[in-house]
Amino acid sequence: MPEHPLKQRFVLDTSVFLSEEIRVGDEGLEDAIERLLDSIATAKLALNISCYIPPSVHDELTVILEERGVSEPVLSKLETWVIKKNPARFEVMIPADLVYRFIDEMSGRVDKGLRVSENAVREAFDNGQADVGTVISDLRSQYRSTLRRGVLDSREDFDLLILARELDAGVVTEDTGIINWAEDFGLRYLRGRDFPPLLESYLDASEEM
Repeated sequence: MPEHPLKQRFVLDTSVFLSEEIRVGDEGLEDAIERLLDSIATAKLALNISCYIPPSVHDELTVILEERGVSEPVLSKLETWVIKKNPARFEVMIPADLVYRFIDEMSGRVDKGLRVSENAVREAFDNGQADVGTVISDLRSQYRSTLRRGVLDSREDFDLLILARELDAGVVTEDTGIINWAEDFGLRYLRGRDFPPLLESYLDASEEM
């Protein structure tokens, strides 16, 4: 079979493997991941489609999969077919406007976080709530939602985007924050739930050629 001319590349996020959206029927986590990895392997061999993952994301993913009891053979497939590569952080250029907007957004979110904290204290005081644990739990939940939802909130997320920019690769994720910034970075992106069907479509099309 001739080498596929597109030589497509994708950078995968942790959420791709953990999302229930990639499961078929009553398929469990391990079976869904193994099926995805088998598709990635076939796409690599048949179409030269390569999938990458930054080491920081790989380490995060591996810990989660081990904690959830994913077997060693499946973890071995992950090591074999998803290429680990550090992003070239000192070589990839980022427009200053993006950094400016990120700082501006985080400043606004910090202000919102302060208001969430103030409202929680007022509500607890007004209601005479003595259960400190409940107050703290509610505050944590609201604070996390206000500061972290829809924003880059870890070096793993940043590594993912930098690597995709370096490789001119598509970003595959279920994380809204990464999707938002992939658009700003001018990157192609795909939701994790759509990635297995995409690979299958490529493979089906190649068999018809």
